[in-house]
Amino acid sequence: MSTTPTGGTLDRPEGRPSDQGLADDLSPFLLCVDHVGIAVPDLDAAIAFHCEVLGHRLVHEETNTEQGVREAMIAVGHPESHGGNGTTMLQLLAPTGPESTIAKFLDRNGPGLQQLAYRVSDVEAASALLRERGLRLLYDEPRRGTAGSRINFIHPKDAGGVLVELVEPAS
Repeated sequence: MSTTPTGGTLDRPEGRPSDQGLADDLSPFLLCVDHVGIAVPDLDAAIAFHCEVLGHRLVHEETNTEQGVREAMIAVGHPESHGGNGTTMLQLLAPTGPESTIAKFLDRNGPGLQQLAYRVSDVEAASALLRERGLRLLYDEPRRGTAGSRINFIHPKDAGGVLVELVEPAS
């Protein structure tokens, strides 16, 4: 049995990790949720919806030919919101062609949430630690992500069906 931050108790089933231990090894590398990725068939229409209808802000747009996507980073909220911790980011991802992983995702699942991305201080160290724990990562070495970041992904089958991205921002 564990104590929650509000003073209550939490029954922890046998064999479940505690709040200490293995998580402590990864905590120096996992900094925060960086963004949520959304697969879209039409990037321009998705940008218009998020900016013109919902009032969010387009902060970055690029084509990543290596990944086969056109992408846009959308800021939700204002820098002074969230207790001064900045904005929440959405990454809109549209395929550049039928062989793109995003095109294949859209064919299988339709538009929608595609990945959850964590910001990390060192993508190689975080990847090595996760591999030591038996998790599969999609790339042997980090690849270039948005705005020159370095990225890797935890295989969805090893993360409860969720594609988890590790993002080390460019310096």
